[in-house]
Amino acid sequence: MAKGYGDAPVQAYIAAMPDWKRDAGRRIDALIARAVPGVEKAVKWNSPFYGVEENHYFLSFHVFAKYIKVAFFRGASLDPVPPGASKQTEVRYLDIYEDGFDEAQFADWVKQASKLPGEKM
Repeated sequence: MAKGYGDAPVQAYIAAMPDWKRDAGRRIDALIARAVPGVEKAVKWNSPFYGVEENHYFLSFHVFAKYIKVAFFRGASLDPVPPGASKQTEVRYLDIYEDGFDEAQFADWVKQASKLPGEKM
């Protein structure tokens, strides 16, 4: 997937996601957009990124064979802390499988994460 800034490259990435992951990607994107009006979007390193300030991101996700891995770049500061640990002190992950995810908790994490300093990328 080509690198790009704005909603169009993110929507192209989501449209190319396979199987159930496409619908999950649409849902993730919609929840983020609703939780953070005016969210900045980009596709870098074959993943969608979301932020509130240009080139500073609070979240990204990546598609794997059996799940979608959401990375909260300052996830250790969220309450409750997302379940997936990382080698990086601040990063926490949420793995989303075909059977769904807690959308209310996800939206709450997104709102919290958007208020923290973003990672410059």
